[in-house]
Amino acid sequence: MKYASMVLVAALAFLARCPAEDATVTVPVKSPVITVEFSNPALSPSHWKLTVHPDGSGHFVSEMGKPSPDARGGMYVPNVDRDVQLSAKFTSSVFATARQHAWFNQQCESHMKVAFQGWKSLSYKGPEGEGSCTFNYSKDKQIEALGDSFQAVAQTILEGVRLELLLQHDPLGLDKEIDSLALAAHDGRAQQICTIRSILERLAQDDQVMAMVRKQARSLLAKAEI
Repeated sequence: MKYASMVLVAALAFLARCPAEDATVTVPVKSPVITVEFSNPALSPSHWKLTVHPDGSGHFVSEMGKPSPDARGGMYVPNVDRDVQLSAKFTSSVFATARQHAWFNQQCESHMKVAFQGWKSLSYKGPEGEGSCTFNYSKDKQIEALGDSFQAVAQTILEGVRLELLLQHDPLGLDKEIDSLALAAHDGRAQQICTIRSILERLAQDDQVMAMVRKQARSLLAKAEI
């Protein structure tokens, strides 16, 4: 009898340690992420990658390549590796485009005989699945426009790095550089000014830089998306 009681106690103790078979197991849901990569060995940077999350947070990395013949004043942008924040409107549009194009599970390249502009790769990973496509030129207007927009975002980020370098090493060169950025923002070659809000705020408040630079920085900040 005593032996049976000991067996029963041991069995109950074992069951207490083991979870019930029907207990719910929580499986982590993959957070959606869109990754854009650009590659063109003739440019500098020759390669960059931007990852974007639904809340607009992202990360940008670039690799310096062959300096561009029109590089201004010899101010080359080194490798970049930093977090960025995109606007809610832009981010929503990017994910909506991905959804409308089966999360990029489709042929993007046109295979048309057009000038090489650089390889653009769009990829999505999330709870709905994953997909990717790569193209130089796409006949799909939305895909082509998305590639152009991301190139314009990268241009803004790189311009921000140039401004940081000029502020540190050649403040007198800021006037020409920020004018160039303002023109690019006006015609769409630079988008998502919010990604360089930090350096623009520093310039707008720095009494050591030219008044025109401060004014231009404030003007760009006023147009920065949220």
